Amino acid sequence: MTETPPCPWAPADDPLYRAYHDLEWGVPERDSRALWEKLQLDGFQAGLAWITILRKRETMRKEFDGFVPEKVARWSERRIEKALENPGIIRSPRKVRAAVANARVYLDMREAGLDFADYLWDFVDGRPIVNGPKSFRSAPAKTPLSERIAKDLKRRGFSFCGPTIVYAFMQAVGMVNDHERHCPRFEQVQSR
Repeated sequence: MTETPPCPWAPADDPLYRAYHDLEWGVPERDSRALWEKLQLDGFQAGLAWITILRKRETMRKEFDGFVPEKVARWSERRIEKALENPGIIRSPRKVRAAVANARVYLDMREAGLDFADYLWDFVDGRPIVNGPKSFRSAPAKTPLSERIAKDLKRRGFSFCGPTIVYAFMQAVGMVNDHERHCPRFEQVQSR
């Protein structure tokens, strides 16, 4: 009996990529802090391979105070410079400063009574969009919806959240199910 193959974008011989695919990618995430962390990581990924982020993710979590927005929002210029000395993170000054500014925007939204998870999931009426492409190569890089979300995030003051980043984020946090239809995870994430 042959096993149904998973999505081929996460190579079977890479345990980190495979674990990410099998346990995280596409699973609906409804925790505001976790969603904010993932949006930051997708912003850091801009121009890089996702595996780079996966390999640096634990170090980045440590450096960025567990991606707790309340802590990151208080970073001073000195704290930013300290982070930029850490070779275990993505050391882009623009991306690090964006994460600090994005933490402040996140807190402003919360202060105004807007829960980040509710805000994001309202764009899809609280339910994942089911695409299930035949091949991951046929999944779009961006959609009109990711363009709308990116525009709204930018209007609120977020940065490093263009439509392509937002679409990758939507796939990762289960707002969109883009597991290939033959992939065992396609049905599994549907049941969550």
